[in-house]
Amino acid sequence: MDGTQDSRGQRAVEKFVPKAERPPPMPVSGAIPWMRRNLFSTVVDSIVTIVVSGMLGVVIWNIVEWGIVDAVWTADNRRECMDQSMDGACWAGPALWFDNFIYGLYPETERWRVNLGAVVLALWLAPLFFARVTAKIPTAASVVLTYPLFASYLFYGGEKGIFWTAISALGLTMFIMALANAALELSGGRSIGKVMEDRFGLTSFRRKAIPVIVLWIAVAVVWSGVELEIVRTVKWGGLFVTLVISGIGITFALPAGIMLALGRRSRLPLIKYVCVVFIEVFRSVPLITVLFMATTMVPLFLPEGVTFDKLLRAIVAVCLFAAAYMAEVVRGGLQSVPKGQPEAAAALGLDYWRTTSLIVMPQALKLMIPNILSNFIGLFKDTTLVAIIGLFDLLGMVKAMSNDTNWIGLVDEPYLIAAFIYFCGCFAMSRYAKSLEQRLSTERR
Repeated sequence: MDGTQDSRGQRAVEKFVPKAERPPPMPVSGAIPWMRRNLFSTVVDSIVTIVVSGMLGVVIWNIVEWGIVDAVWTADNRRECMDQSMDGACWAGPALWFDNFIYGLYPETERWRVNLGAVVLALWLAPLFFARVTAKIPTAASVVLTYPLFASYLFYGGEKGIFWTAISALGLTMFIMALANAALELSGGRSIGKVMEDRFGLTSFRRKAIPVIVLWIAVAVVWSGVELEIVRTVKWGGLFVTLVISGIGITFALPAGIMLALGRRSRLPLIKYVCVVFIEVFRSVPLITVLFMATTMVPLFLPEGVTFDKLLRAIVAVCLFAAAYMAEVVRGGLQSVPKGQPEAAAALGLDYWRTTSLIVMPQALKLMIPNILSNFIGLFKDTTLVAIIGLFDLLGMVKAMSNDTNWIGLVDEPYLIAAFIYFCGCFAMSRYAKSLEQRLSTERR
């Protein structure tokens, strides 16, 4: 704006003068702006970026050349691989042994049982990831308490008998109920209990118990006619055994760790010192020692003629070991909750268990997610130690392939496949824990 003054000193009407056009602002999002800010912001950063990129390019090209370009994909033994290419990877051996990496020595005609168990577990856990499904705690409890009953017979087989038929059928019944309840809630927002109440006018207890009992009887009748071949645990192996041991250990570790941590903080001397002794004993020895004790020493204390399966003893040892470590993680989370929280709950008249379950524990568990994840990942990887006591987990099967007469000396390729499988499992757990932590966070973003 330009303005002039007249002879009386008053300001005259201003004339609008447009300014020159300015260039549009630089974009602040996208690949190029990000690279400009983080990789090429200064001369030194630019030099470092170029040098590191060149080194990475050389490494990546060598890996691609070794693993893809010069690799051998079909061969009957390692000698044929070496005849075809001396510089490339030999993927023919891991390809022939891949089923053993997953199932171990499980009979090929019975591997559908392992696949069915994995599908049932995945479908059973699926409702937990939908926000509209409200019965998450009953679903999770049914998985923890009844899935092992169904899966143990599915994987092992044999004659069930009346008792085992009823017990394993209960797991299958809870699976069907969980899927039906999730389907109703996702489609119409109504659970099975609500439907039973609206149509038949049943009370709260009856509308929950009657459908379960009726379905349980029907499933038990059908399930009694199913007889599966016995597959002893000496034939179990590969990733299957790794997931069985680590899955049961992870499932047992958290609730057992919570109870041990609460017991250690208890004011009752007997409970407190029992928990302290248990935690300190198992945390003071390595896992391999606990496994050796479970496999060699425990049978010496059993009555004559009483034996436990080696896999079962290993699972018990891993569960006890993981529970001791998890107890200290939970105790640290409980100590991070301010004392004013339980004091305020006591002022409102809440007892110890309601204060712990409704006030203290939810806050502590949210803070413990990173440490709990670290324990779970460590347990998932520590299951490789069971190979020392004669169980062929994933790493044991990889080692068995390297000692096979046809593929003796082939080490890099199978171990790379095992490392990739472990990475996928650990990365999946890490990403889920990260998303759970963000969803439960109360901080403003």
